[in-house]
Amino acid sequence: MGFNDLDLSERLLIARRGTAYFSQRLAELTDDELDAPTALEGWTRKHLVAHVGYNAAALCRLMDWAATGVETPMYASTEQRGQEIAEGATLNAAALRNLFTHTVARLDEKWRHLPESAWQAQVRTAQGRLVPAEETAWMRTREVWIHAVDLGNGARFGDFPPVVLDSLLDDIVGMWRKKDLGAGLVLEVDGRDPIAVRQDADPVTKVSGPLAAVVRWAAGRGAVGLTAGADVQPPRWL
Repeated sequence: MGFNDLDLSERLLIARRGTAYFSQRLAELTDDELDAPTALEGWTRKHLVAHVGYNAAALCRLMDWAATGVETPMYASTEQRGQEIAEGATLNAAALRNLFTHTVARLDEKWRHLPESAWQAQVRTAQGRLVPAEETAWMRTREVWIHAVDLGNGARFGDFPPVVLDSLLDDIVGMWRKKDLGAGLVLEVDGRDPIAVRQDADPVTKVSGPLAAVVRWAAGRGAVGLTAGADVQPPRWL
C-alpha cells in the first residue's frame, strides 16, 4: 500500500509527524549551528530551514487555489523561489525559527479548514504537474522527512514510517524512468523482489540493502548501510 492509498486523515497525520520530527531536530540545534553547511551544495542549515518554511507558505497558496478556484501558483518563478530562500538564509536565527513556526501553523490551519469537496480541486505543482489538492499531503511529507535528515544532526531514514519509504522509492524510480535514467541499475531491497529501473537494459549494477538504506542512497543522501553498490552514484532524482 502506498502513501496515497491511505485515508486523507492518515496522510495528513504522517505529514504532521514529519513536521514535528523536523521541528525537534531544529530545536536541538543552537543558533550558531544554523550557520553550518549541509550536504546540499551551497546550502547552510539556514538555507534549509528557510526552504522548508517557504515551502509551507507555497503549499498554502495551493490551498487557497483549491478553496477559491482562483489560480495561485506556488512560486512566481524559479528565480523568485531561489531568491526567497537566499534572502531567508540571511535572517537571524530567531527570525528564521519564527518564520518556520509561523508558516507551519498556517499550512496546518488551511489543511484543517479546507472544505472536503475542495481536496479534489486541481492545482499545479512547481514542476508544472496538475494534481488534486490532496497531493499537498505527500508533497509536504516528502519535504519534512527528507530535509530533517539534511539538517545533519541525527535524523535517519530508518526513522521514517515504512509507507513513506515505500512511496519515496516509487517516486524516485518513477522519476528515473521518466527521464530515461538508470539503465542497467537494479535495486535489491532485503526480502523483496529486485527492481530493475529499466526493463529494456541488461542488469549490470546492483544496489542492495535494507529499505531505509536503499531509499537513502536513491534520494542522493549517501550510501549508509548498503550491502552492495556503496560505490555507485545514483542518478539525479529532482
